[in-house]
Amino acid sequence: MSGEKRARRAEPVPASTVHEPRPSTVHEPLSSTVREQLARAGSSTVANMLLRHGLRNVLMAGVHPLTRGAAPMVGPASTLRFIPAREDLDTLATYASSENLHRRAIEECPSGAVLVIDAFGSRGGASMGDMMAARLVRRGVSGVVTDGGYRDSGSIAGTGLPCFHRGNAPAATPIALHPVALDEPIGCGGVAVYPGDVVLGDEDGVAVIPRRLAAEVAAQAADAAAYEEFAALEIRRGRSLFGLFPSTPESRQEYDTWAASGRPGWE
Repeated sequence: MSGEKRARRAEPVPASTVHEPRPSTVHEPLSSTVREQLARAGSSTVANMLLRHGLRNVLMAGVHPLTRGAAPMVGPASTLRFIPAREDLDTLATYASSENLHRRAIEECPSGAVLVIDAFGSRGGASMGDMMAARLVRRGVSGVVTDGGYRDSGSIAGTGLPCFHRGNAPAATPIALHPVALDEPIGCGGVAVYPGDVVLGDEDGVAVIPRRLAAEVAAQAADAAAYEEFAALEIRRGRSLFGLFPSTPESRQEYDTWAASGRPGWE
């Protein structure tokens, strides 16, 4: 291969094709309309809408709600990344420092945001405990997600904070986890999460939506969820899936007529 060809291959991707969020948008509040549309649609429907945009890996693997029956969690991501702990660096004394990034994440996560914690899948130490959860509730944070686990799970559930994890992790954080970065791109449950991405958690799991697509995907998902209400009603009446779900141009026309007439039969 010639030097010229090697140089061309090494050229960086033009900045215009990269969709990382701008610093000014990382903690931009999410509109109430987008929040409501996403919460109503649910993570599985949102994942289907993202597939239309070519995005396949958007649902976190192995991450589930701490408490069943909790309200959906929606908000822009604020991120924390852990690496494995090391004995000379991770002690209860260093953990107590005001510069400890784990404790700073709790105090700096913006109101309305979702704190997303990359614990590299480890449940050897807690990603959070009940005191931290209580503080996040007081600060108006929308929820927490980790691909590790929590300690004091019963007490965390009692705070009412929507939380998602792999399972219980009762050991103290410094035993296994060392915090290294705030508000940088991370991986959580096998999914890339950029600060400012929109995170939706519910009974089905946790979906991650690129911020630039959030409003469009929310509207598409809300429309799809509304159509599914119509389809569910028709199925209960005995109708076949064929020609109904997935929708066809004819069934969409039926849906539009049903919606315009006040959604008769739907409770």
